[in-house]
Amino acid sequence: MPDLIRYYSTNRNVPPATLAEALLQGQAADRGLFLPERFPQLTAADLKSLAGRPYCDVAFAVLRPYAAGVFDDATLRALCNDAYDFDVPLEHVTGRRHLLRLDRGPTASFKDFAARMMARWMSVLMRQQGGELVILTATSGDTGSAVAHAYCGVERVRVVVLFPPAEVSDRQRKQMTTIGGNVTTIAVDGQFDDCQAMVKQAFADPALARIRLSSANSINIGRLLPQSVYYVYAYANLADAAAREPVVICVPSGNFGDMMGAVIAQRMGVPIDRIVIATNANDEVPNYLRTGQYRKISPSRVCISNAMNVGHPSNLARLVDVYGGWMDETGFVRQPPDLGRMRRDLYAVSIPDAETRATIKDAYQRHGVILEPHGAVGWAGLTRFLSDSPESADHLAVCVETAHPAKFPEEIQATIGVSPAVPPSLAGLEQRRETYERMPARYEPFRDWLLARFAQS
Repeated sequence: MPDLIRYYSTNRNVPPATLAEALLQGQAADRGLFLPERFPQLTAADLKSLAGRPYCDVAFAVLRPYAAGVFDDATLRALCNDAYDFDVPLEHVTGRRHLLRLDRGPTASFKDFAARMMARWMSVLMRQQGGELVILTATSGDTGSAVAHAYCGVERVRVVVLFPPAEVSDRQRKQMTTIGGNVTTIAVDGQFDDCQAMVKQAFADPALARIRLSSANSINIGRLLPQSVYYVYAYANLADAAAREPVVICVPSGNFGDMMGAVIAQRMGVPIDRIVIATNANDEVPNYLRTGQYRKISPSRVCISNAMNVGHPSNLARLVDVYGGWMDETGFVRQPPDLGRMRRDLYAVSIPDAETRATIKDAYQRHGVILEPHGAVGWAGLTRFLSDSPESADHLAVCVETAHPAKFPEEIQATIGVSPAVPPSLAGLEQRRETYERMPARYEPFRDWLLARFAQS
């Protein structure tokens, strides 16, 4: 049995937690974010042994040491087999460049990978502990639908999803608002950052102490750990693991949870030579790495890659922590990280909408590949990196495609004149009945709504 891993807060003002405690709390009581006290190591032999294995086997191998002492091997293996019953294509594009397509799950988004495992973990824990758990989730696009579908019908769990209606596509919205049951969706008259701030404030509000709250956003460590798996999977299947061949990973980034999954994989021993962080016009992180000065963008800039419209990424606090610094929940850098190391390991670039559209068109015309806006931001970022770093031109490179193009049919049609085929997961959405509530972008009405809906008398 692997040694128990505990989870500390990035603000370091509370005792370390078990995985069960971290999952159910979501955010630490001191408003910090949980990180594992150590990263278990994958050797070259481990990585080589995972080549050609089903994705669920890779998930079990990666997650097993993190779950030790909380979920036994038999339980974890059964959960992995149940959660990951869909394809995870590694698509060759050109040269040594590949797409990691994370768009084949039940909501056609990479968020399925973490949401489905989190829902299963929490379902087991709530059956053991009893009571009821209320999951609060803010979404800028795909998180809400993935969480809603993953937790739909889960006993003892209620889900509340906040979303900015002006920033999500019709299909993204309908994936959230047509579920019902234990899932409630709320359209917030603001932006994603407003939704995220309301959720974070709720976790720290003593007035809500009677409600057992947790999060399915990437502030929850249960989102990040499963998201490290697909980087291990891609490396094991594409690289010469025995020779520890280096790889470049490009991640289109908004709230930086997906990027932190790559950082975790790198810390576990996957030979990631460079992580390319590709943002849209919300360029606070590229500017931070360039200047060493962090300035939030408020309000966040609205771009066609809507799930990345984030002006202050929550997970930046984790990234700063990994590199020896301390950023509090407000974005204030109390202790600077090792920026030199960050710049060696990371390459951050901002891609405007015009370049995003041009990349969609170029990828289709040159390679016959249909990219949606987020994947196009990633592909453009990878192209910029390889242009700026000729020494890496022949390296194995993997770019994450985070959502299915059919989630953005109007944009794809307008850009390349093609209507992407609709996968089964999106079929029939237009005919389903929507139900959702509306709320101003202020915390007090949200707090009062939570008390009226969930507080025990």
